Amino acid sequence: MKRHSITNQQIADMLTHISQILSIKGENPFKIRAYVKAAQTIESLTDQLAAFEDKEKISKLPGIGEGIAKKLKEFLETGKLKYYEELKQSEYAPLTEFLKIPGMGPKHTKLVYDRLGISTIEQLQKAAEEGKLRNLPGLGDRVEQNILRGIKQVQKYKERFPLAFIFPRAHDISEALKEKKEIKSLLLAGSLRRMRDTIADVDILAVSEQNEKVMAAFVRLPQVQKVLAKGHTRSSILTRDNFQVDLRVVAPESFGAAAHYFTGSKAHNIRIRSLGVEQGLKINEYGVFKGNQKIGGATEEEVFKSVALPYIPPELREDLGEIEAAQNGKLPRLVGLTDIKGDLHVHTDWTDGINSLEQMAVAAKKRGYQYIAVCDHSPTVGITRGLTAERLISQMEAIAALNRKLDDFRILCGIEVDIRSDGRLDLENSVLKQLDIVVAAVHTRFAQPREEMTRRIVKAIENPFVHIIAHPTGRLIGKREPYEVNMDTIMDACRANETVLELNAYPERLDLSDINCRKAKEKGVKIAISTDAHRDSHLDLITFGVATARRGWIEPEDVLNTLPLTALLKFLE
Repeated sequence: MKRHSITNQQIADMLTHISQILSIKGENPFKIRAYVKAAQTIESLTDQLAAFEDKEKISKLPGIGEGIAKKLKEFLETGKLKYYEELKQSEYAPLTEFLKIPGMGPKHTKLVYDRLGISTIEQLQKAAEEGKLRNLPGLGDRVEQNILRGIKQVQKYKERFPLAFIFPRAHDISEALKEKKEIKSLLLAGSLRRMRDTIADVDILAVSEQNEKVMAAFVRLPQVQKVLAKGHTRSSILTRDNFQVDLRVVAPESFGAAAHYFTGSKAHNIRIRSLGVEQGLKINEYGVFKGNQKIGGATEEEVFKSVALPYIPPELREDLGEIEAAQNGKLPRLVGLTDIKGDLHVHTDWTDGINSLEQMAVAAKKRGYQYIAVCDHSPTVGITRGLTAERLISQMEAIAALNRKLDDFRILCGIEVDIRSDGRLDLENSVLKQLDIVVAAVHTRFAQPREEMTRRIVKAIENPFVHIIAHPTGRLIGKREPYEVNMDTIMDACRANETVLELNAYPERLDLSDINCRKAKEKGVKIAISTDAHRDSHLDLITFGVATARRGWIEPEDVLNTLPLTALLKFLE
């Protein structure tokens, strides 16, 4: 592997894999955590580590100790890491696949391997179905059933990848191709352009007059595991991460038609083609045709105009009413990144965040924000060193001191308070009423029956000091299904109590989903698009939240944090 071809994502993946193998082996937790933190640091870098001229800078990155820095230098210089290669020979290395299964942590993984010799997901499923796991120490019938459900969830997503997984890897490939001078323009199409929460494969369109050179460069990318097909206008690869990427080279005069066709969705395209047929037109990936004459297709606008429609944003192209709305002049003015005035859910190093209060504020101000709400965890979430009432008051004092120093920017004092299983909050109202903003969330007992979970959340909504319900369905895409809850009841309670629902932009969550966003809009419930940032670079995740909101037909006026500071404070009061 050439040094300059190593991407940050590949380095982060390696460090993550090391931490997983070490965790199954039962190594020192601090050592494991060091690799996890290093992976997070590398993944969040804006510059490629391989491009660092001074490799001594590596050890100065936050979360990178001298030992890991030395290993990274070896990997960048040689394309291999001896320690990693040896670790991959461990009998526990293949078992990292088990960690994708909800309910299967490192200890359970090692246990089923050591006691039962189980080394594949198929063997694990068979053992669970036959009741062979429940008698192992620390497992039992309930854990066995959870593991079975987790396996089914992994199988459900086997053919699709979470957006969080695909997005950075697809953009690495896209950026590598953009460096080729033969490519005039390039577009990531398909469900990735529509920003669906899961992606089957990646479609890339390029304009070039030197097809052979472009295809040759594509199939030689360092991400290639296998070349599936190589042709003059289309080639396909299987990446080392086991997803397929198709590259198509099209003529400039067909680029818009191809962009529309390969962006999809299939249902949307069928409707557009049908409208074309009604007007005596043929619309395909090559253009818009009247008989044998090509009358459009260089831009997507030309495709839509040919069937008397305005441009429809990619996020709406699902045949869920967007064509009728376009025909009636009622397409929503979708929320955009520039509409967002601040982030209403960020964490700091007071609990489980990486950066300080000031660092988070400075990063947010650089984005052009007017405010952020610091909402660190309350005590119930024990692993995060949650804030007691006393520590929270100390943080409020620290925030007040910082606000006196900051110009044209405000840090809001908040908390992400846990909603206990009976609906009570983790801190008393006498504490909560002193805050600018209160975000309430479920972090425990996800398996409560639907009625109990619904009552639990509604009780929090009805608390007069709660402003926002965070990640309302608790889903982790590809890892954990939403908990059972009646979202109609939740939204009705939110509307009655003027409580806001969060669209958590963290790409493994995207919770609210696009469908629930649209339902919230129809019910008149405001949403807050927040990142749940645990480090300053996570503020960039707002992109995913805004994209999901757009898929849910959300407009700026539907979003709480499109308000300027003064209007926001008035709302919160």
